Amino acid sequence: MANRFCCRLSTCFISATLAVFTAPLSTGPSIFAQAASPVLAAIPRAPDQTIECELLVVGGGLAGTATAYESLKAGRTVCMTDLTDWLGGQISSQGTSALDEAKRQRELLFYASGYNELRQRIERKYRRLNPGDCWVSVSCFFPNDAHEILWRQLQEAAKQGDGELKWFPSTVIKDLVISQDGRMIESAIAIEHTPAPDTPPLNTDPLSHTIEEAYRYQDSERFLKQIIRFVPKPPDEADAERPRPADWYVVEATETGEVIVLAGVPYRLGLDFRSHINPSSPVVSQDPFCTQGFTYTFAMEQTEEPQSQEAPPYYLEYEPYFSYERPRENINYFDFVFTYRRIWAPKPRPKEKVFGVSAPKPGDISMQNWTWGNDYRPGTAQDNLIYSHEQLEARGQLNPGGWMGGLRTETLRRGEENAYSYYHWLVEGETDSQLGEGIKQPHPNHRFLSGFETPMGTAHGLSKHPYIREARRIIGRPSYGFANGFMINEIDISKADYRDEYYSSTLPERMFSHLWWALAGLETTRAIENRTPPEAIRRRTRSTIYPDSVGIAQYAIDFHPCMTLSPPETPGNTERDGVRRAHGQAYPGQIPLRAMIPQQIDNLIVAGKSIATSTIAAAAYRVHSFEWSVGAAAGTTIDFALSQGIAPQALVDDLPRQEPMLEELRKRLERNGNPTAFPNTSIFNLDWEDWRVW
Repeated sequence: MANRFCCRLSTCFISATLAVFTAPLSTGPSIFAQAASPVLAAIPRAPDQTIECELLVVGGGLAGTATAYESLKAGRTVCMTDLTDWLGGQISSQGTSALDEAKRQRELLFYASGYNELRQRIERKYRRLNPGDCWVSVSCFFPNDAHEILWRQLQEAAKQGDGELKWFPSTVIKDLVISQDGRMIESAIAIEHTPAPDTPPLNTDPLSHTIEEAYRYQDSERFLKQIIRFVPKPPDEADAERPRPADWYVVEATETGEVIVLAGVPYRLGLDFRSHINPSSPVVSQDPFCTQGFTYTFAMEQTEEPQSQEAPPYYLEYEPYFSYERPRENINYFDFVFTYRRIWAPKPRPKEKVFGVSAPKPGDISMQNWTWGNDYRPGTAQDNLIYSHEQLEARGQLNPGGWMGGLRTETLRRGEENAYSYYHWLVEGETDSQLGEGIKQPHPNHRFLSGFETPMGTAHGLSKHPYIREARRIIGRPSYGFANGFMINEIDISKADYRDEYYSSTLPERMFSHLWWALAGLETTRAIENRTPPEAIRRRTRSTIYPDSVGIAQYAIDFHPCMTLSPPETPGNTERDGVRRAHGQAYPGQIPLRAMIPQQIDNLIVAGKSIATSTIAAAAYRVHSFEWSVGAAAGTTIDFALSQGIAPQALVDDLPRQEPMLEELRKRLERNGNPTAFPNTSIFNLDWEDWRVW
């Protein structure tokens, strides 16, 4: 046990010593927090419903679903909300139904138990794991099926554990009531929207047309509103006498970190400043405007005959952006892109191969998610999608009752137009912005799939919600070695070659030395004491090991960088310089509990993409299996905290000293089939070459 989990005092000391010398040299203007207020803004009427629960999970994506799954199996009462009417986030409402997985982890099926169950259910549904015969993944499937699969999985979890799920689709959190001491979320006010009489069904219009209405209390011509108040469920009589540091827990599992803003906890957004713990950052001060691109996915079907393809009226605005991306020898570019995320490939299949999978044929359906295609990549203060703290303040969204979701509606709209235009470019375009003339040919034998029975489940054909790669990210609580707040950083996971001349020539001498001391592993303390020069240090070849790890994550540090100019489709525009430097392989990593516990609020747990990571580390902590693992950790931690009468932060507040209750939580996770470390993890194992993402 000592070798695998590496939690004895001596090894924790080494980890903490490293952390002391990997703290930022300065924090910079990067911490954003709204002053939490116990005063609830006036609402137009009394709530229509008051709902009791032990957990309020805000966000029905994979992290939220996994949180609910473990909580239901533990017998808890779970309320869950989502802006859309589907569970699953990435694999359903966002349309990215192609599982992003690391090769070795997949070979061993070394995942959280609920994620493995999800994979099995996909395979049973189609009688094959990869009904799309795509090449980017071993499993590409229909987004609309993903919602149904997850719904059944949660229902069976509730039955198994005698839990109760209260599901609130098409519902957003509008406001929080914070206790007078600022430490507890006492209740939450939500708005549920349904179509008004004699109006079209939900998902008739793209999100940009409806999102602002979703956050308004008042009924409109389009929607009727229900105001819902979520409150803690009173304890059972048997539990009434037990200590209760918190009456309930709220879980932040939204796509962009909405509850973080509403709760007023410190967070970061966008590019972090360059430091020896994030040495590949291209900026020397925080840039909240450059986040990873977002994508409205869509599905298209190959047909026997050419289809009439009508250009969107705005097509020429977006055409200068599109490209097959980079040169590739001896390849049919269109077929390469079409089969990349093909989600349906009916049998029999052609014998001809494209990039190792069967060539496309009529009846095949492809989901599109392409960097120089329907990725929309704003990166300036004029067009950024996720509003910065200052922008929220200027728009009144930080005032009580002022929250409107924190997104720029105009940018959502342009992302939708970009996606429609990309489809037209695929089937009719004849220019390529990156590869030049003579590459792009029309392919009119396709049709754009729209309608409620099609894969995206929308009348307009785009995904219900864009795929979000990057969110607001909390700063964890100060702890030993993390005076400015806990965070997972680039050097904790990256396989980058820090011997590259770029680092020695770009980083100041002191910063470069600190980088290499931090990379010295077991020799870190000695390197610091002896002021060992970088060239004399042998770097560790593993990720940072955390004594409070409650989950696992592995994927490449994978960037879809923002563009330099506004708008992104500007002719001749380029990716933001330097952002891709961090792009590359990563070691198998861990999810420390400290990354899930925000400052200030004691009954808020963060799951999904908003855990405490730098923007570079976040590029690896965002894919499907990570979201499930962090959600499983959140659900298990909350059940443990409620049953043991202990606050989650009390499980880690004495680190690096041993924390017996933390050890008990980790054992529970492992017993339930939720790994907290990869096989053979120890400070002495430096051989991770087999654990490559691709």
